[in-house]
Amino acid sequence: MTSPGARRAGDRGLPFVTRLHGLQVATLAWLTVVWVALWGGLSSANVLGGLVVALVVCLVFPLPPLRVHLRIRPLRLLWLLLRFVGDVVVASVQVAWVTVQFRRQPRNAVIEVDLCTDSDFVLTVVAEMVSLVPGSLVVEARRSTHTLYLHVFDVRNGAGIDRMRSQVLGLERRVVLALGADTRDVRPPADPVTRSTSTGGAPS
Repeated sequence: MTSPGARRAGDRGLPFVTRLHGLQVATLAWLTVVWVALWGGLSSANVLGGLVVALVVCLVFPLPPLRVHLRIRPLRLLWLLLRFVGDVVVASVQVAWVTVQFRRQPRNAVIEVDLCTDSDFVLTVVAEMVSLVPGSLVVEARRSTHTLYLHVFDVRNGAGIDRMRSQVLGLERRVVLALGADTRDVRPPADPVTRSTSTGGAPS
């Protein structure tokens, strides 16, 4: 006969075992990559620390299973990384330039962008990469509709909003081409709809 204490211990252990079996290698790898990128240096300590943090995050905050259909294309992946580095450099210069213009009042916006794929993996990668570019931050990623809500720095008008939306969709295309996507994950293009809420400064 099992004692009440043993049953309680078993009840506490069951969720942990379930979460342990539910760990996803792709999620652990991506969180580790993001950790190393945030620290800005590739070393064994950073990789090990990132893996530990990824394990803790996935065990404490378990995510639903991601549908991942990977087919890595090396040349496309290289172009994705090079373009990403270029975007980071250009955005850093632009943010710095706006910052030193003390008389200029930046006008920010929250932009809604509907992605063209139903891939959870693509949604995650695009959201992380957009957030790593200075001047843009994903404030919400809605999995049910595969929609990203971005806070964008210094968007002066509708043309700037459309340009930012095009950049995100362009990034999504490069991710799909570099990492592959199952054809059933690609949705037919919808009518472009972008809604934004601007804050700060006077309309130009």
